[in-house]
Amino acid sequence: QVQLVESGGGLVQAGGSLRLSCAASGRIFNTYAMGWFRQAPGKEREFVGTINWSGSRTYYADSVKGRFTISRDNAKNTVYLQMNSLKPEDTAVYYCARDREPWRTVVTGPAEYNYWGQGTQVTVSS
Repeated sequence: QVQLVESGGGLVQAGGSLRLSCAASGRIFNTYAMGWFRQAPGKEREFVGTINWSGSRTYYADSVKGRFTISRDNAKNTVYLQMNSLKPEDTAVYYCARDREPWRTVVTGPAEYNYWGQGTQVTVSS
């Protein structure tokens, strides 16, 4: 069973930065794409970005392009979300997830991911 644990959330002023981490269990982490999603109270889960199995390709939602960067360190079974120029509308619980199939890239739909972390709260103040 795959387990994912997010960390790094917190309170930050608008324009500031945070770096989220997602630690994954299992030795096959490096064969799966990983995704970041977020959910604000009263809203549906929203795609943030994804990184392919090797880390060679990333894809982002329009709302975060140019501000957020996903990376991964397969040797550490960890994926990161660097969040810069944060806006109040970025406030949400952020989740990492693992693709349900190996070797894929540009995986954007939440239904395509079958393992999810518990989430970490990001709050951006004005």
